[in-house]
Amino acid sequence: MNPPAPDAHGSGNALPAGTRLAEFELQGVIGEGGFGIVYRAWDHSLGRVVAIKEYMPASLAHRSAGQQVSVRSAKHAETFAAGLRSFVKEARLLAQFDHPALVKVYRFWEAHGTAYMVMPFYDGVTLREELRRRGTPPDEATLLGWLGPIADALAVLHAQQWYHRDVAPDNVLLLAGSGRPVLLDFGAARRVIGDMTQAPTVILKPGYAPVEQYAEIPGLQQGPWTDVYALAALAYAAVRGRPPPPSVGRLVDDRLEPLVHAAAGRCSERVLRAIDHGLALRPAQRPPSIAAFKAELGLAPSPDGDARLLSQEARTVAPPRTSAPSRSAPVPPALSRPVRPPAAPRTDRRGLLATAGVAAVVAAGGGGAWWWSGRPAATPAAAQGGVADASPAPPPGAGPAAGFDPVQAFRRVAAAQTPGWDLTLTAARAQLRRDRDALSFTLLSRQDGQVLVWQHGTDGSLRQLYPNALGPAPQVRRGQPLTLPHAGLDLTATGPAGTQQLLVMVSRWPRDSTAFAPKREQGFTSYPTGSLALALEGANGGRLPLLAGRPVCPPGDSGAACADAFGAALLAIEVID
Repeated sequence: MNPPAPDAHGSGNALPAGTRLAEFELQGVIGEGGFGIVYRAWDHSLGRVVAIKEYMPASLAHRSAGQQVSVRSAKHAETFAAGLRSFVKEARLLAQFDHPALVKVYRFWEAHGTAYMVMPFYDGVTLREELRRRGTPPDEATLLGWLGPIADALAVLHAQQWYHRDVAPDNVLLLAGSGRPVLLDFGAARRVIGDMTQAPTVILKPGYAPVEQYAEIPGLQQGPWTDVYALAALAYAAVRGRPPPPSVGRLVDDRLEPLVHAAAGRCSERVLRAIDHGLALRPAQRPPSIAAFKAELGLAPSPDGDARLLSQEARTVAPPRTSAPSRSAPVPPALSRPVRPPAAPRTDRRGLLATAGVAAVVAAGGGGAWWWSGRPAATPAAAQGGVADASPAPPPGAGPAAGFDPVQAFRRVAAAQTPGWDLTLTAARAQLRRDRDALSFTLLSRQDGQVLVWQHGTDGSLRQLYPNALGPAPQVRRGQPLTLPHAGLDLTATGPAGTQQLLVMVSRWPRDSTAFAPKREQGFTSYPTGSLALALEGANGGRLPLLAGRPVCPPGDSGAACADAFGAALLAIEVID
């Protein structure tokens, strides 16, 4: 079979037609954006046309010579490298899935100072182009024919604790002939670069991004409901011919007219009400999952996928409340219904806008990185090869030290643990070479529970490694070893040489530590260590440091079932040059 004739189109940093990348011969440029270039190419090995995406953030790098990509300045090197890691991790993620509505990655590799991913060559138009071409809203059958496959693709991602966070009409391709929708670009590299460069306008699409993507606001965390909002916004745009007002603007003056009134008669009332429900400003007021949103739309569940996802959500931590609960309230391991995001305390829109800060003023997007897929900017954790910290610990009821000391706080948690858990930690390396070795350790517990991991770095930072932006706290089963971190999470040691401390906690219930003023930084939750930490701990009358949080359980549970049961262990490791 002979290759098709090359396309002569190309521009900027793009490689010319005829360039060979491994077994692929480039035929032309399909598209070129600020963070990558997509080429049409001929696969000489398998005799087929493919698309190849090249990592090329134009503001950070350029084509220096031949195929080589180089950063424009040394000050951009760290950001470029973080984006590159995210690009590779996104490719690795997509290569794991095989869903007809989710873009497929055949292979990926790094070369010439950058990276490439090979995908099928899709012939079609974006949903944005199709809506413009039509000029009139689609009928209900057509609309649901688009929403159903997209929702199923999102459910596949959510079942693995991954979130798209960029669902919009220009990220959905309708294949020629069949009209089947395919969900495209995740933009992981774009989000990481935007986060590191404080360039919010590159991260979010106004109208499709819910308010929780504009800033890390307590009580408004991101999760499946974040993609629900974006999918509902896509449906709204299809029905009304324009996207809904930006969510951050709706905080000040919510002029969104519900579709059930504005589009009455265009679709059934059931579908219009479901879309309106998905566009609720607060996460707690939306359908908690894609499966629930599909049910409200009247879409049939995907084969075993929605049931599996609902079952998983029943065991998943909901976003914490803005303030710590007044009493302990754990979440049982199995519930008869999915957990909804809890309602945040009542706040008028002016108060919520003030909490969001500058992100609300910008109105074009700030945003954390719920989909985070790069190495953290500051020092990751490490653990010493199976050697627990044997330093004496204060009694369980002891108050904070005279000057906040994270390691002392770790010891207080260990001293207050519930008898009978007997955690054992075994690290793969007793020492980690800076910028070369990555943390890996195995945990054994005599009880089932959720795993939480904190790290006090040699740079003085205090952060929680699990749960993180990749997903909730992992589960450990009694007597079954659990090795962390999971595949795809890079915890290579960085920062100055010295001793790092690790606290591993296995808790019967999810835990809420929002009272300790957490912040989301590069995918991890960080906590204060200076005067703010000392002031917060000084007002803490509990037996545990604020970083350990309080157990969270569903409303109505009380008594022995809500006991704060957990195990804990400490490890230390040397980071060396």
